[in-house]
Amino acid sequence: MDLKTFHECTIQVVNYVMNYFKIVKDIPVSHVVKPFYLREFLPEEAPLKPAKFAQILEDFERKIMPGITHWQHPQFHGYFPSGSSHVSALADFLSGLLGVQGFSWEASPSCTELELIAMGLPGDFLFHADMSQGGGVIQNSSSEAILVCMLAARAQALKDLRIKFPEKDDGAHLIKLVAYTSEEASASVEKAAVICMVKLRKVESDRKCELQGHQLQKIISEDIMFGLIPFFVCATLGTVACASSDNLDSLGLVAKKQRLIWFHVDASYAGNALICPEFRTLLKGVDNVDSFNMNPYMWMNVTYDCTCLWVKDRFNLQEGLVDDPLDVMHKHPDQAVDYRHWSISVSRRMRSLKIWFTLMYHGIEALQAHIRNHCKLAKYFEGLVKSDARFEVTNDVRCGLVCFRMREQEQMTRELLEQCNSSREILMTPALVKGQYVIRFSVNAPHLTESDMNTSWDIILKYTDVAIAQQAKLHSTDKVYTRLSAFRLKWLRSMGEPEYFNTGIAKCRQGDTF
Repeated sequence: MDLKTFHECTIQVVNYVMNYFKIVKDIPVSHVVKPFYLREFLPEEAPLKPAKFAQILEDFERKIMPGITHWQHPQFHGYFPSGSSHVSALADFLSGLLGVQGFSWEASPSCTELELIAMGLPGDFLFHADMSQGGGVIQNSSSEAILVCMLAARAQALKDLRIKFPEKDDGAHLIKLVAYTSEEASASVEKAAVICMVKLRKVESDRKCELQGHQLQKIISEDIMFGLIPFFVCATLGTVACASSDNLDSLGLVAKKQRLIWFHVDASYAGNALICPEFRTLLKGVDNVDSFNMNPYMWMNVTYDCTCLWVKDRFNLQEGLVDDPLDVMHKHPDQAVDYRHWSISVSRRMRSLKIWFTLMYHGIEALQAHIRNHCKLAKYFEGLVKSDARFEVTNDVRCGLVCFRMREQEQMTRELLEQCNSSREILMTPALVKGQYVIRFSVNAPHLTESDMNTSWDIILKYTDVAIAQQAKLHSTDKVYTRLSAFRLKWLRSMGEPEYFNTGIAKCRQGDTF
């Protein structure tokens, strides 16, 4: 593709995107396709001859878009937000065209140095002092951030245990290592524990789904009594199920009592809100934290993928990940940062570009306004739910997530969610919180208003009536079925055991007369 053709194709894509954002609110929010639907429409082998770009774009529209769930739709309330700001997308566009591989400072100095600067811009997230051994790095996802920190914690624990028990090999220590997290924590923690081949204890949280220090201390004490070795604790700010946040202050005090414990905070969602001063009470106790991750693609208008990870001691993080083959070494190893030592992957995209573009273009005040608007709309929606006596809100609404259910009617709640999602007018996701089945309503799309909340609530109310009617119909059918079943049972028993229903027969069989 020459530059002239590239320019023409770029205009086609931009026009397509502009039109998409104009119509997205008017199309169904979700799809109706079934697994492997694309195999019917796309060739199994790559073509020998090139296709026109216009044809490729047309195939994208006709064949691929029908299987897209529209995360930027105003009635998309599932999961959590996924950033789609235009300026961040443009930064990704530039990054892709530059084709930078930032595995070392020498490979592309600006790639490394912009990441250093970008990770320092949201300075209120950083919990290490200037000139300390800490620092920040961009990871692919929160799963990778948690895994990297657990690997580092494991490496530090094994290093210490080798010194203390030189007669034992690493395998003998590894089977005793235990990581701890809340029962509400992300599945990423469990996945990291599986990869690290360590035990994971999920600690029961309190009634607000917040993990407290005394709950953690009880489990740790029990494990130590059985000869196990606590080495990692992962707290959460903004759980997936209900956006609850663990008590960092009390958890940190417990973690620091154990010399080997690495205390990590997964703030994938709620960590974004810390850009607003009113949310910084969540950071009480952060001085005891060893590492902290958040996902700016969730709530700061940065496109996926991009996870920010800050550590108190970068040398401890790097120790288990250092890799220095000759082809990537350079003459500034003691002065420059090489981020390949901070992550699983050696090669790195220039993700810092979209953080820098987003912060520069929007500014802190606009990002604060965006987050506050979502929080305000969540409270507004909470009020709508509470205005109907058939419903109850089940979580403490602080961020942009509202969990609700139909009062004491789990099956009706399930039916309501099924009816709503099947309609394709709205999309929400379920969660199981303290044994209760609830519907998660996440305020996601940018530029939402109270009018959008009203629209979503009206859709929910419409399908509430449908769900109630459906359940009433099933209940009526169940009653008829129960009566028929009882009649059938009585008839069968009368044929097989006539004396059961005719006492005269019973007497006759016993030698009595009528």
